[in-house]
Amino acid sequence: MWSSLSLALALMLHAPPNQPGAYFTISVVDDATGRGVPLVELRTVDHSRYYTDSSGLVAFHEPGLMNQKIYFHVESDGYEYAADGFGFRGKALITTPGQSAELRIQRTNIAERLYRVTGAGIYRDSVLLGREVPLEHPLLNSQVTGSDSVNSIVYQDRIYWFWGDTNRPAYPLGNFHAPGATSRLPGQGGLDPARGVNLEYFQNDQGFAKPTCQMPGDGPTWIDGVCKVRDADGRERLFARYMKVRKFLEVYERGLVEFDAEKQQFEKVVTYELNAPAMPHGHVLEQKVDGQEYLYFGNPYPLVRVRSSAAALPDLSQFESYTCLAPGSTLAKPIVERDKFGQVVYGWKRNAPAPTLKDQAAWTRSGKLKAGEGLFALRDVESGKLVNPHSGSVTFNPYRNRFVMLTGESGGTSFLGELWYAEADAPVGPWVYARKIVTHKKYSFYNPRQHPMFDAEGGRRIFFEGTYTTFMTGIEKATPLYDYNQIMYSLSLDDPRLVLPLPVYEKGMPQHSLSMLERGGAISFFAADRPREGLVAIGPADSGRQLAVVLSGAQTKPAFYAVPSDGGAPPAGTTPLFAWRNADGDTWYGVEGSTAPEGYRRAGAPLCRVWKSPLNVHLQP
Repeated sequence: MWSSLSLALALMLHAPPNQPGAYFTISVVDDATGRGVPLVELRTVDHSRYYTDSSGLVAFHEPGLMNQKIYFHVESDGYEYAADGFGFRGKALITTPGQSAELRIQRTNIAERLYRVTGAGIYRDSVLLGREVPLEHPLLNSQVTGSDSVNSIVYQDRIYWFWGDTNRPAYPLGNFHAPGATSRLPGQGGLDPARGVNLEYFQNDQGFAKPTCQMPGDGPTWIDGVCKVRDADGRERLFARYMKVRKFLEVYERGLVEFDAEKQQFEKVVTYELNAPAMPHGHVLEQKVDGQEYLYFGNPYPLVRVRSSAAALPDLSQFESYTCLAPGSTLAKPIVERDKFGQVVYGWKRNAPAPTLKDQAAWTRSGKLKAGEGLFALRDVESGKLVNPHSGSVTFNPYRNRFVMLTGESGGTSFLGELWYAEADAPVGPWVYARKIVTHKKYSFYNPRQHPMFDAEGGRRIFFEGTYTTFMTGIEKATPLYDYNQIMYSLSLDDPRLVLPLPVYEKGMPQHSLSMLERGGAISFFAADRPREGLVAIGPADSGRQLAVVLSGAQTKPAFYAVPSDGGAPPAGTTPLFAWRNADGDTWYGVEGSTAPEGYRRAGAPLCRVWKSPLNVHLQP
């Protein structure tokens, strides 16, 4: 048996040293950018595991393994280390104290992982190595070791952050009533978002992140739909929806709360009808329509809106849903609204709920909707496989001059670990072709939130974060420090892999014109609006492929970009585009299988290949 003295001496001998020079430094960097990569696992042959911190560093000091050749397996979701002849991905390093080694890793994700936003030990290894770090609290901030699902908003010239359930080191149960914090804006004392976020938590007397929305009743209080409005005098007011939760995710009460900045506390405004057809939820998108400011709510699809006023938010009768249901109908008893021609009528309606993907599938099976009459058609641009969105957010992007969606996926490669990127002309869509930008083999990474206040280079580079957690994975051993925390990513929208098919609209009959700029109406097909390898320009700039295209005066610009018709194996979801002409020389354009107007005959070989439209509805924004 060990004596108390000998045990203490043994622990001292095996404790990590206090001198940076006693460590062997391992740096893992992105081969494309040279930036350190967080969340990379380095695993020895005897299965000891080490994880890079937010600088991509591991401070290695393992008694018995120093000054030795040690093999490290290198693994990280979304990144890949080169394999050797036996298929092993890793490298043997001489672990000399005071020395260092760099491992370059190839990113397979389109999005770039930057750093961990919340939790303990964000820059643990950097601190041990004596390196400079950007955060004021790089090891432990307000005793927060883990936080679920963020809501963020710019309010009173600061960024306000609110999270779900939050862990602490002192006990397995932490804060279940919406902890919060603020940070300074970039350029106004805040960090460059590529480097980090200095969070200033609202604290209780013990120094732990305090509840900001503890409503009476059993179970946690969660908030979402965080939004701000302005009074007539210009004063900003901050609101959110609260939910009381018990048992396993049973929501038994919903309502509206308003934030008191002096008290650092939300206060109840009203209790909502639990199953009202529309209310605040998810993430907010602020938009002006015909001179009126609106708040759009979605998770991810922004299909609920209300006028931006403090008087409208408590009054659910003023909320509108973008739906095909007639006012007064419910999801349990749906009445699909159609016009005199039998076409489904989508629009902003009061006293009617917006459908979900599950509702749409059920109505299609029952015959209430025909094929193509649904609103939801998100699919993988590579395979054409449908994507089942789980949660996400939509913002307007000035670089793309379109709305961009980041959404998780339910039941993808991992159950909740995949993120997708899509673009649309309006908040309501059409959201069709998407590209996967983040992937995990097993881990969950849910509830992604874009941060438009961090947009860089006119929106060319965007920033977002999500919750990294074992939830719904079956994994028993969580990733140390990283689990149940927020991880920040960036995405460069000029990446050619993000050139996606977008809608081309019909603009006239029988002299057929097409437009990507004059949005709305019937969709003829989908094509790209910018060049990339493998696509050809179609339109006025190409005399061999003339189209009557409306381009708002820019008649010398290509109309769109498409797949060449003689380019070998066609991409999934594409179809030939043909021209039909009549005796008067009028031209009509359509895809394979289209029914041309009477008197028109197809003229020769296909012009190109474009992407099919799965939607047979008019979406008026």
